[in-house]
Amino acid sequence: MGIRRRTFLGASAAALAAPGIARAASVLKFIPQADITILDPVWTTAYVTRNHGFLVFDTLYGTDATFNASPQMVEGHVVDNGGRQWTMKLRDGLKWHDGAKVLARDCVASIRRWGARDAFGATVLQFADEIAAVDDRTIRFRLKQPFPLLPTALGKAASNSCPMMPERLAMTDPFKQVTEMVGSGPFRWNARERVVGSLAVYEKFHGYVPRPGGVASGTAGPKIVHYDRVEWHVIPDAATKTAAMQSGETDWWENPPADNALVLKADRGLVTRVLDPTGLMGCMRLNQLVAPFDNPAVRRVVLDAVRQEDYMVAVAGTDPSMWHVPTGIFAPGTPMASDVGLKRFTEAKDFAKLKTALEKAGYKGEKIVLLLPTDLPELKAEAEVSADMFRRMGFEVDAQASDWGTVVQRRASMKPVAAGGWSVFSTFWTGLDQLSPAGHVFLRGQGKAGGQPGWPSSPAIEALRNQWLAAKDVTTQKELAVKLQQQAFIDVPYIPLGQFFQNTSYKKSVTGVLDGIPVFWNVRPA
Repeated sequence: MGIRRRTFLGASAAALAAPGIARAASVLKFIPQADITILDPVWTTAYVTRNHGFLVFDTLYGTDATFNASPQMVEGHVVDNGGRQWTMKLRDGLKWHDGAKVLARDCVASIRRWGARDAFGATVLQFADEIAAVDDRTIRFRLKQPFPLLPTALGKAASNSCPMMPERLAMTDPFKQVTEMVGSGPFRWNARERVVGSLAVYEKFHGYVPRPGGVASGTAGPKIVHYDRVEWHVIPDAATKTAAMQSGETDWWENPPADNALVLKADRGLVTRVLDPTGLMGCMRLNQLVAPFDNPAVRRVVLDAVRQEDYMVAVAGTDPSMWHVPTGIFAPGTPMASDVGLKRFTEAKDFAKLKTALEKAGYKGEKIVLLLPTDLPELKAEAEVSADMFRRMGFEVDAQASDWGTVVQRRASMKPVAAGGWSVFSTFWTGLDQLSPAGHVFLRGQGKAGGQPGWPSSPAIEALRNQWLAAKDVTTQKELAVKLQQQAFIDVPYIPLGQFFQNTSYKKSVTGVLDGIPVFWNVRPA
């Protein structure tokens, strides 16, 4: 551990000594969950990219800690024509990082690009007859029918957020990555100091004008920056991260694993707590473009093999206060959650019977490639439990280990397994992502047209989702949510693996850390 720790110290010293950086500058040293390999927050749902996106890009609306949307880049909106027309006006003084003025046409192009990739965004485009720039500061939506969730969609804090970009970048094919980072957010991307696998640097954007008034909450309210620089230090192992936090060499660790969090909680110089009360929802995604998971009967056998407690103990430890099972397709304790069909996830498993059921379902011995991330302990544990389960069921399993950035790149491939494709990967979504069918990325059945790795096809799920969006009251929505869960356990677009609560840890001298996703405004040195 000592060699790795000295390597980190050397990298930090080199970063601070880089040309043009004043030693007196206030610097927040942050340990992210993983290196940022994809910079475009529209192109991927990876949370490390989402967090990066909120540093560099701003959004038209923000979402506060109570999940309510409020104006952010816009002054406000006017709703006319029985809810079918929304007129939004941009705040004065908004600038891109290159000095150009933010224009309504930039925002229109950004919304369209986002809508081509995001589940909630696709719904916005589906409802819209027109999205237009009336003048330099005015955006107009003309809708086919009333859609009161429009600010919620445009201001979502979950992946994929709706980042505003200059029109020249927003016109990029949504299935190609934007690599030039020009936003209007409170921080600028420092490409010059980027060290892949080690360091990412963000600098305060002095041209940023925070929203006046209100209180910072979630991604809403005034985004006031108190640090000159935010440095993301990518450190390879949990022990070195723990040592860096205890010694004061770093200021904030995004997601210490359960064992390390216990050590950090005992340190009087640190605050270690849960930021997001909605927790993280474990999800297994089966690639429905390739055998054997193109067969729904095979997917249903896998569904019945999952025991959620096995996953949660492996991920979060034996303290049941840090996890919750069983879980369905909506975050527990939220209005759309249901216990329908959940008994299967707590039952003891007879793997001899499951193996027989798998053969009857049509499994022909195809090799499955399971993607196993090595640099995120929770995802590694999740994948290892899955690999063991699949082997005990009788699958031929090839568990291919790599860093999470490589997994994110590879899971976008539609190629056959033999040509570098994949069969199964697991991940976590925040409960915020799974509050309702509107923004639930994994609860879609669009097939290849949806653009989400796994590419499930389910006309029945899509029909129920559309009914939910058109529902006139919460009672009807809840009834449809139950039907969606029942249908999801037939078509199996993904498999829920339980909910756990993730700690974060930061110095007591770092104040103003907001609940929810990691954001870097409002945070200040004591």
